[in-house]
Amino acid sequence: MSDTHSTELEAAAFRQLLAHLQKHAEVQNIELMILADFCRNCLAKWYAAAAAERGIAVDYEQAREIVYGMPYAEWKEKYQLEATPEQLAAYQARQKLKDDK
Repeated sequence: MSDTHSTELEAAAFRQLLAHLQKHAEVQNIELMILADFCRNCLAKWYAAAAAERGIAVDYEQAREIVYGMPYAEWKEKYQLEATPEQLAAYQARQKLKDDK
């Protein structure tokens, strides 16, 4: 497979991932962090870092708007719930496992 085709397929898969996450706003970032060790904010950080590496002006807030499909403050107000004690405990346990490696 050519590099161009690979890049096109990766971009298409990334766009589909963003669409999926935007469609499923009920999935909380802390749940993603517990299960997959990344969340929407991680994707935005990676996006902004990739832009910076290429000399493209996209800051973190702009990247979050791309990932969330709206300004982060709006998404947070509409969809973000307070983390439960169980979620916080699971997240902390996950972080401890990472730190112990």
